[in-house]
Amino acid sequence: MASPLSLTICVPNTLTPVLPFPDRPVYTVRVGHSTKRILIADDHESVLRALRVMLEAHPGWEVCGEAANGYEALTKAIELRPDLIILDFAMPKVDGLKAANEISKLLPGVQIVLHTMYGARVVLEAHKRGIFRVVEKANSGALVSAVEELLNANVEPTDGPEFRARSGGDTTNQHQG
Repeated sequence: MASPLSLTICVPNTLTPVLPFPDRPVYTVRVGHSTKRILIADDHESVLRALRVMLEAHPGWEVCGEAANGYEALTKAIELRPDLIILDFAMPKVDGLKAANEISKLLPGVQIVLHTMYGARVVLEAHKRGIFRVVEKANSGALVSAVEELLNANVEPTDGPEFRARSGGDTTNQHQG
């Protein structure tokens, strides 16, 4: 398969100094790129393996990278420029909300899904950080549905109850799965 053509534009800014290129957010335009690339980040290796298997079973999707903490997710997002990123909430070094906040500044338009056991408790904060969907870990079917919806449409984050309803899980379920 031929490599897709990419155009990268770097724009100066003054973002957090922990970023690999804090003065250069990256905007990428892909031409002729049919496979959707997904970056996954979770601090549990077994979750990363399960996510990879589940996502790569879907035709047209590939996991382009994995990260074990929020800082690594941020650097890999800049390096790999995926179409979608799945972030765990509770990760070492930089949590999923902070990583999403920085990623959304550096890669405007990248779709971000928060995959968490905390569900409804983080939905409103997630929306403020550029996260498009929140999916509880206990509901893997909802994760595939959310990824499919986001990759197949130009979807914006939704506000309030609708965002909560689209979070992909029973928002009253408070278990620690």
